[in-house]
Amino acid sequence: MNEKIVIALGGNALGNDPESQKKALKHTSKSIVNLIEQGKKVIISHGNGPQVGMIKLAMDIASKVDTTVPEMPFPECGAMSQGYIGYHLQNAIQNELRRRNLDIPVSTIVTQVMVDQKDKSFDNPTKPVGRFYSKEEAKKLIEKGFHVKEDAGRGYRRVVPSPKPIDIVEKETIHLLSESGAIVIAGGGGGIPVIKENNDLVGVSAVIDKDFTSAKLAEVTEADTLIILTAVEKVAINFGKPTQKWLDSMNIEKAKEYIDNNEFAQGSMLPKVEAAIEFVKSKPGRGALITSLEKAAEGLKGNTGTWIFEK
Repeated sequence: MNEKIVIALGGNALGNDPESQKKALKHTSKSIVNLIEQGKKVIISHGNGPQVGMIKLAMDIASKVDTTVPEMPFPECGAMSQGYIGYHLQNAIQNELRRRNLDIPVSTIVTQVMVDQKDKSFDNPTKPVGRFYSKEEAKKLIEKGFHVKEDAGRGYRRVVPSPKPIDIVEKETIHLLSESGAIVIAGGGGGIPVIKENNDLVGVSAVIDKDFTSAKLAEVTEADTLIILTAVEKVAINFGKPTQKWLDSMNIEKAKEYIDNNEFAQGSMLPKVEAAIEFVKSKPGRGALITSLEKAAEGLKGNTGTWIFEK
């Protein structure tokens, strides 16, 4: 039975604009296809921070310059970023597969992710999105009902909630495609956050952390392993200090101890470790690996990276 893995690509694997992204993904696709050649069933998720910000900024400027252009809601911007990153990613993987004479289908699923409308993050939005505004512009946004906060003296930015994912709406489609042998790209940028209103799914202006969505995606598609890719080969404690120590593995109890001791930076390694814990504890026998893109194949063999296990 082939091992099923969910790969969470970090921003360093994508680039920051369309041209640099296409170049970066040529390299990224080689590492992904290496895993596929080893017989792995692969589902890929990815971030979208620079990309969705770029889209939101472009739409904001367009609506400001031309009043006939409507403001684009944030869920729609997230969907646009999923589509264009997915296109680049599946194109790069398809090209690499052809170079190796491998006939495997690749598909991108624009993914909605269920969140709880009672999630506490909705009471305190903190995730900056879009462009900087003047004080006068910020006031108008507040009058429209948007949340705005000053950003380190550089101006004002709109902020949105960052709720936890509770389910993947398209999980059955993703699972079926994966089981049929397809390489699936899903949950891009953490997915499009949706809530239920009168039994309808409604998009909300929020950003879900892509590592938590990747963990949920791995859970609901019955993956064996979650690989969270980052810029470093291993997780470290005392990072950047003379006493820095790279970790080969840790169980959930030890990982939580490190979290309580503030060993992992917020917005950096902390959500990756927390997401790994969520996946590992979802079912006995599951493991999560945090490593760099280049070391993923070696990490799966147990030769590098940081593994998180239940016990």
